[in-house]
Formats: sequence, C-alpha cells, structure tokens
Amino acid sequence: MANHAKVLDVSKEDRRVLQARVRAKSAPAKQVERARIVLLAAEGLPADEIAKRVGCSRATVITWRQRYERGGVDALGDAPRSGAPPTITRDKREEVLAATLTPPPQRLGITHWSSRLLARHVGGVSHMTVARIWREWGL
Repeated sequence: MANHAKVLDVSKEDRRVLQARVRAKSAPAKQVERARIVLLAAEGLPADEIAKRVGCSRATVITWRQRYERGGVDALGDAPRSGAPPTITRDKREEVLAATLTPPPQRLGITHWSSRLLARHVGGVSHMTVARIWREWGL
C-alpha cells in the first residue's frame, strides 16, 4: 500500500502567512504547530509523517488539515469556548476601576493600591479578581 496523501491546496498568500507564523518568535506554540501541519500537508506528506515531524498525534494532523480545508488560515485559531459565566457584576467591576483611580486613604500610609488592599477596600472581590480587571484594562 502506498503511503501518499492528497496534497493540500494552499494559496501563495496563505503559505506566506503560515511561514511567517512558523518563524515568529512570539507566536503561540499551538499556532506554530497548526501552521507547520498545514505547510507539510501542502507538500503532500502523509498524516503519520507530519505527526512524527511536528510531534503530535495523527488525529491532530487530520483535524487541522480539515479545519484549514474548510476555512483557510482563519480556521486555525482556537474555537470560542463557553467557559464559566462571569461571577462579578458589571457594577462591581466599575467599582473596582473607580477605586483604582482614587488615591488610597492617607490612614493606610500608602501611595498606590495593591490588589489585596483594593480588594479589601472594595469588598466582595478577591485580590485575583482585582488583578484580572487591572490586566484586562492594562493597568
């Protein structure tokens, strides 16, 4: 039995995008892996060989090859996940942001909020939630 695979049809533009993604030092590892899979499939390599070269399972190769065939480069991103619903209300989030922009009371003897102190000051949120809100807002 021959060990050939159907060559994946990849446009020149997509090939450039995928090659840039593979070379990018800051690209997430998952994105690099997916780009490598598509590029190797475009060379006509069988799934088993691609899996060996990339260091993933044959099923992973098949999945990403099919995703590319259906949606191109855009389909190689992570699918949205439902995740848990937010546990903090919009009002509480706004309260944290407003308090962040207000200097701490002098009685605390500090000039800037820490996530722990702000969480205690606002109440009803953890310091991790405060830190997450700050990160989301680039603070």
